[in-house]
Amino acid sequence: MAGHSKFKNIMYRKGAQDKKRSSLFSKLSREITVAAKTGIPDPDANARLRAAVNAAKAQSMPKDNIQRAIDKAAGNDTENYEEIRYEGFGPGGVSLIIEALTDNRNRTATNVRTAMSKNGGNLGTAGSVSHGFDRLGLINYPADAGSADKVFEAALEAGAEDVSSSDDGHEIWTSVEALHEVAANLEKTLGEPEGVKLAWRAQNNVEVGEDDAATLFKLIDTLDDDDDVQTVWGNYEVSDAVMEKLG
Repeated sequence: MAGHSKFKNIMYRKGAQDKKRSSLFSKLSREITVAAKTGIPDPDANARLRAAVNAAKAQSMPKDNIQRAIDKAAGNDTENYEEIRYEGFGPGGVSLIIEALTDNRNRTATNVRTAMSKNGGNLGTAGSVSHGFDRLGLINYPADAGSADKVFEAALEAGAEDVSSSDDGHEIWTSVEALHEVAANLEKTLGEPEGVKLAWRAQNNVEVGEDDAATLFKLIDTLDDDDDVQTVWGNYEVSDAVMEKLG
């Protein structure tokens, strides 16, 4: 179990989501509704729903919004959202995995394909890049949850496989099967996490230069603006020097 990993997920730069609060709430609501519909509409008895509700709370989503999203799952008029994964390549040869929840497969596919082609990327076939990623569980804690040593020890005791700590926070990695058990154990010592989810972790990262990074971030923004797109993962790494130039 390593104490640090250079991997950075492609959920993008800190604060980017704050500028898109309305869109973010829409995505969170959709995940809550789907989670409630695919299981018991009780966070205590539905691990996916609990994770979705915790993610919404971490983004200061109002309790009324959360409850409406849960209640919507019981309605007969609820859209039938389908979970779809797209794979492709971005600027600089970066591999991308795009996860979506959609009630219109054709619309989402068209939007994702257009976003990719207009921003230096292209879609691949199923499995074209996912072989370079590991499917794992990811638990996020803010930096103030504790020191790197404290979080590492807590994660080790809880049964996690890997920990990465930085000024941005703590990423705790688990096997898919152990995700919710580890999360429950960690909650006893570190409190509620910011997020508990299934994730894609790249086996090897690609160093991206300034020009490609600028185009890549524009692509991520475009994808993120689509309500159907829930998460984008990638194997890119951008140096601090390049990030400073990009502002």
